[in-house]
Amino acid sequence: MIERSIWTGRRVLVTGHTGFKGGWLSVWLALLGARIAGYALPPPTHPSFFQSVSLGDLLTDYRGDIRDVETTRKAVADFQPEVVFHLAAQPLVLQGYRDPIETYATNVIGTAILLDACRYAASLRAIVVVTTDKRYENRNTVSGYHEHDRLGGIDPYSSSKACAELVCEAYRHSFFSNTGRVVGVATARAGNVIGGGDWAADRLIPDLVRSIMAGEEAIIRHPHATRPWQHVLEPLHGYLLLAERLLAEPHAFSEAWNFGPEPGGDAEVLRVIEKFADQWRGGVQWRSDGLSGPTEADKLMLDSTKAKTRLKWAPCLSLDDALRLTVDWYGHFASANAAMREKTESQIRYYSSLLKHDRACQSE
Repeated sequence: MIERSIWTGRRVLVTGHTGFKGGWLSVWLALLGARIAGYALPPPTHPSFFQSVSLGDLLTDYRGDIRDVETTRKAVADFQPEVVFHLAAQPLVLQGYRDPIETYATNVIGTAILLDACRYAASLRAIVVVTTDKRYENRNTVSGYHEHDRLGGIDPYSSSKACAELVCEAYRHSFFSNTGRVVGVATARAGNVIGGGDWAADRLIPDLVRSIMAGEEAIIRHPHATRPWQHVLEPLHGYLLLAERLLAEPHAFSEAWNFGPEPGGDAEVLRVIEKFADQWRGGVQWRSDGLSGPTEADKLMLDSTKAKTRLKWAPCLSLDDALRLTVDWYGHFASANAAMREKTESQIRYYSSLLKHDRACQSE
């Protein structure tokens, strides 16, 4: 369970708050009573989760590029956070092929710039840097990757996230653990995250929703690729638990952590489309693009044993449940096009109730 008393009144900086995962995390932190600041570029899509939930009303909204040394340093210095969640990134595999320099600059240099700014924040006690399951050297194996498995990445996005892990390791040892002030620094890796309010290009669920709303067929890449699907609240729960442990025992928890679905949460893209279509009234029309396209991994799975054992984190939602919540959010948006904060908060409260009462969510 998340300890509300830990977060009430605590100053928390979320980079990438105008994006999908950063937005959901910010709403959850607001419900916990945290004092939040966000640092990011303007929302990357229209519509956007940020605008749909009127997120600007819940936090101090700093705008800037994570690659800008002075702007990033000023935001950190002005707010003096106690906890930083770093989610600002170029998060898309295909965009990495289209603009590899931007991808490396944002994901590698941007991470270094943020961590360097954090060196001078006297208030700071914990940093969680969010990377990806794609940072592993992918062997297309049926077993999940462990945190100690080799870094890799044969495309610019995956490679950039592996590089970001090395940056975190260097800053952790050079500046945050061998000085008079210990700051917990950990990295967190999740699978393919779904949920309401994601409008990014070249992602399965947003592509399906856009096609439905436009009355068109969705064009699907790699329908037989296997991914570890999970609702956005599952890894966010892990990030919050991890930050709590870093606050209490920074030396013991300053390392890498996986937050993936239970066995069976991995599924082919085709199976996810079929399940989504079953839940969306009117179904979904789609076809494969028929092209090989840039290289993407056929199979990706995570082993989250360490998080279950040491953080007492466990997934709550099956793939069907995750899709049900996702369809519910987008369906409400499509029917009402209304402010979506109440719907978002209700889903967070529902998930929190599962954490409290459902033993499946409680790691032994």
